[in-house]
Amino acid sequence: VQLQASGGGVVQAGGSLRLSCAASGRTLSRYTMGWFRQAPGKDREFVAVISWSGGSTDYVDFVKGRFTISRDNAKNTAYLQMNSLKSEDTAVYYCAAASGYGYTEWSKYRYRGQGTLVTVSS
Repeated sequence: VQLQASGGGVVQAGGSLRLSCAASGRTLSRYTMGWFRQAPGKDREFVAVISWSGGSTDYVDFVKGRFTISRDNAKNTAYLQMNSLKSEDTAVYYCAAASGYGYTEWSKYRYRGQGTLVTVSS
């Protein structure tokens, strides 16, 4: 599976962005999808995860209520809707696919995409 994240850009604080993660090479429907981010000078961190069916989701505390992860298996694409963005959300965002659900460690994800940069200006 090849994953490509897109949708990043520059947005003002309080604004919204929707990131997409398009897959090719294999159907995404068998995999859990996760979003991670890495801010400048910081380690990569878990943001959100969604089960293969979309029936289960989980978020890191600091994005709960602001970010929504979703997927469209027919389009082989996962999404991360980000609302009420803050300057501290500035980071490169990555998507990844795993066989199991609930992983928060980047190393657990078998397939990992290139990132897309999100810059939130205050």
